[in-house]
Amino acid sequence: MSDKVILRKSRNLLSSFLHVLLNILLGVGSVFITFLSGTWIFGVLLVLLSKWRIFAVRPRYLWLNIKSNLVDLIVGISFVLIAYISGTTLLPIHFILSALYTFWLLFLKPKRSDFATEFQSIVAVFLGTTAAVLLIASSTPWLLEIIIFFIGYSAMRHTLIQSSDTDFAIIPVIVGLLSAELTWALSPWLIVYSFNSLGIIIPQLSILLTLLVFTFNRTYHSIVKHDGTLSFSDIYAPVIFCILVSLVIFLGFSKPIFNV
Repeated sequence: MSDKVILRKSRNLLSSFLHVLLNILLGVGSVFITFLSGTWIFGVLLVLLSKWRIFAVRPRYLWLNIKSNLVDLIVGISFVLIAYISGTTLLPIHFILSALYTFWLLFLKPKRSDFATEFQSIVAVFLGTTAAVLLIASSTPWLLEIIIFFIGYSAMRHTLIQSSDTDFAIIPVIVGLLSAELTWALSPWLIVYSFNSLGIIIPQLSILLTLLVFTFNRTYHSIVKHDGTLSFSDIYAPVIFCILVSLVIFLGFSKPIFNV
């Protein structure tokens, strides 16, 4: 084996090691710098700093770069905001958030399959809406609806951009609008489920919005798969699952532990 091959392999190993190390530092550091400082600013700045390549382009490519990275930004900033909402008392949620963000960075974000991008979009909806509801629902409901529209739009666009069908511009807008409408309809009674021993708080709205985006993803993939025709055999199981989960939530778990 030549010296050049050995040197190349060594550089690849070093590069891989540094990649893993930096992602672990970002996953743990963004959460715990938020916990230690008591403010979300430093954590968000750390997330934005990790995405410096987005901004290191000519101005005409900047918006395209931002749109391509919206889901990753939503997820990263959501982890920071949830850590901020969790307070400055050390709780299991801080370790859970660090582990999940690190797992996202190392294993979920790099995937490019249809299943992976769909799952990434669902994660962004769940985390993004959770952070938004807990942070601003009680103070500015109209702003919450705008943010939910943006999250729904970004998540659906992330899934569809992987498709060979380029004529999808209206679908993310529809999903965003439906997400905002659902938020408006449920805004008078935004129920959250609290697990005090862990420090975990999950809004009911986040679960319902995640189910909504999941259903749209399955429906769209069925239409593309069958050249513009919806096959009910592809979607009946996901639709029934989402309806049953929604019914269980509404009928069995709509007595709030506390109301936002």
